[in-house]
Parts: sequence; structure tokens; C-alpha cells
Amino acid sequence: MASLAALAALGGTSGASAAAADGGPDEPGGRHCIAGLADGEQRCFDTFAEAVAAATDGRVDDAPSSARAAAGDDAFRASLAGEVIQGTFFEHGNYGGASLTIYGPQPCEKDGWVNCQYDLGDWWKDRISSVQPWANCWLWLYPEPDLGGDRDGPFKENTADIGSFMNDRTESIGFS
Repeated sequence: MASLAALAALGGTSGASAAAADGGPDEPGGRHCIAGLADGEQRCFDTFAEAVAAATDGRVDDAPSSARAAAGDDAFRASLAGEVIQGTFFEHGNYGGASLTIYGPQPCEKDGWVNCQYDLGDWWKDRISSVQPWANCWLWLYPEPDLGGDRDGPFKENTADIGSFMNDRTESIGFS
């Protein structure tokens, strides 16, 4: 399996704030989207494997066919750990429905601070029900843009059900 180190070339800066770009209609064109922390540009694809290939500029071309399969594929997860996909967020519980994979230039720092944030685009607001942290990241979910309101987390491992407090309420995400 190819390395995800190539994602660094796609942009992103630790500590950066990104807002999802409105590249047309609110609803993603495909079910699986990717977004970079640096510019917030969101691109959507019909399959999870296509989204991973795009996020890695084609360097990972053998991703599992679904995000749910990726959650249970230890070899796939190990190949990504410590690289640059920082989190995958799902519309439904148990890693179902549409997915949004956010990437940045490096693994998250463990310094006690939220180092990066991402404000969700309109279609993704109030839809997240399950999460997968990657690259040493802890995920914090907030009910308002710009990390506003009472947060929930950190989510340190695959979480098939984020619980009732933030289910379908997330509008921004912090990475630490």
C-alpha cells in the first residue's frame, strides 16, 4: 500500500482554520468527501476508495471499498497512522452514510491544545453521528462554528456512536 505522506503536498498548516468551500450546491456531489485543513476545499466522490485516492493524489489506490470496512481493517489503519488523514466523519452511526475525510500536513501534536479547526459546510452541519480519528489526533466536536459552544470529546478512537450530546449537532471540529 502506498504511503499517505503525499498528502502534505496537498496543503494544510498546523494551527490553521479552514472553512468548507461552497463549490456549488450544498449537497455533496458524491457520498464521500475530502477536505484540506489549509483551504477547506471540499471534493466529493461516489466511493470511499475514490475519496482516499484523491486525498493521496493517487498514491493510495487500494483502500477498502467502504469507510465501514476501513474501520475494521487494521492493516489499512496502521498504514495511515502517523501520517496526514486526521479524521473521518460519518452521517450515520456505525460509520454509515456519507463520509467526510479531513487531511492536513502532519500528525496531530499532543500538547494539550486544539491545534487545527475545521468549520463544516452547510450540508455537513448537524449531520455527524460517528467518527474515526487518524494520525494521532483527538477529535473535539462543537455545536457552533469557530469552535463555539460546549464541546464533546476528545474522541481518541473509532467511535461508532458519538452519543446524544453532539449527535447531528456538530458545526465545527477541533483537532488536538
